[in-house]
Amino acid sequence: MERRSVNPISVAAALLFLSSIPIMMALVRVVQIPLGQTPADTAHLMQMPLHYWGHAAAGATFALLGPLQFGRVLARKFGWLHKFTGRIFVLAGAVMALTGLGLIAGLPQTSSLLIDSMRIAGGATLLVMLAVSLAAIRKRNLPRHRDWMIRAYAVGVGQSLVSFILFPVYLITGEPPAGVIADLVFAVSWVVTIGVAELIIARLHRRPATPLATS
Repeated sequence: MERRSVNPISVAAALLFLSSIPIMMALVRVVQIPLGQTPADTAHLMQMPLHYWGHAAAGATFALLGPLQFGRVLARKFGWLHKFTGRIFVLAGAVMALTGLGLIAGLPQTSSLLIDSMRIAGGATLLVMLAVSLAAIRKRNLPRHRDWMIRAYAVGVGQSLVSFILFPVYLITGEPPAGVIADLVFAVSWVVTIGVAELIIARLHRRPATPLATS
């Protein structure tokens, strides 16, 4: 029986849906920060407003462009646009990682050691993955470029899954979830997201070699 191919529009829609809550929150922060109207639970981040604003703006851009970059239609029919948005995607990922690391280094610890450690590891890993992906595309190694872009996207939006679990709790209680259970949900969400990305990469390698993305 012939296996049906995955509809790229469906994939992009699914990725956008999974990232919808973090994207929405980031876009809200982009407006709130200049107005000085951030919620009390994130007020401490206003000690470094430029880092905070840059992190929110870059994060929203990274999450929004990712699904478009992985679509074959954009890469094949609008190659110039794919290259342009790809550069913005990489820049946004780098800014998101650097500002996130800056916030952790410059502010008093407010999260648990586990969460901060994962964020530090995630930011550093994202920078390395973006660099590896850029090196691959310079050598015209499209499969390697695609693989590391997928990994970078998974690391960059690794908190998306947890938002569907913890955000409703936040809406109900008015307080950000905290404690060991919240930390474990955060960690497991990130690990699951990265694991799914590896499964997608493995599946792509079992198919005939066709460029998923170029930049």
